[in-house]
Amino acid sequence: MEWRDEGIVIGVRRHGENDVVLELLTRERGRHLGLVRGGRSQKLRPVMQPGNAVDAVWRARLEEHLGEYRVEATAMRAARLIDDPAALYGLGHLAWLVRLLPERDPHPALYETLGIVLDALGDVRLAAPLVVRFELAVLSELGFGLDLDECAATGARTKLVWVSPKSGRAVSAAAGAPWRDRLLPLPGFLSAESRGLMPTTEDVLAGFRLTGHFLERHVIDPRGIAPSEARGAFIAAAARER
Repeated sequence: MEWRDEGIVIGVRRHGENDVVLELLTRERGRHLGLVRGGRSQKLRPVMQPGNAVDAVWRARLEEHLGEYRVEATAMRAARLIDDPAALYGLGHLAWLVRLLPERDPHPALYETLGIVLDALGDVRLAAPLVVRFELAVLSELGFGLDLDECAATGARTKLVWVSPKSGRAVSAAAGAPWRDRLLPLPGFLSAESRGLMPTTEDVLAGFRLTGHFLERHVIDPRGIAPSEARGAFIAAAARER
């Protein structure tokens, strides 16, 4: 069988002397692996760097097999990010997030979002709030989406300033006042009222605390996996730059 799709390089691992196993997030077939013959060659090595976009053809005798990729670069993002530590931390964390998705499970909207975030990584001030949003999108795709548009207690859609750490639902200033010490701050750039405004450093850090809480609760702890090592370094870089 054979198919063709767009893909973003997530990772590469050596396979034998000259070949590699390439991991892509594809538009229509989700996170998908395949063998690239001669992938360690001087010609192919620059193409198969994390963050690059490729046109990929996958072939296998049976669908459940690893199969083989033939790839051609369509966007060489890695070359402009390689000398930027913050961008590399961001790239590493985005790859970690994508690997939370089941293999071969399509997520076309997330694929589009990943491309947007990758294109912004050269400017950490712009990229940081987008990474927060990407974390929220991954949580949603995994079935743990947060409801940040309506107060869990009153149904109000204005003055939403808190999030319940248990339900992941927004809480208004008035409804949450008695329990403010138990609630997570909702940064303005994630609320419907302020969406589109440039967030402050404090907003961005609050956003990472919010998503970090739910990633730990719903993904890291239940799966018993190690947290993203690159995430903390990216957040620190974002705080310095902003």
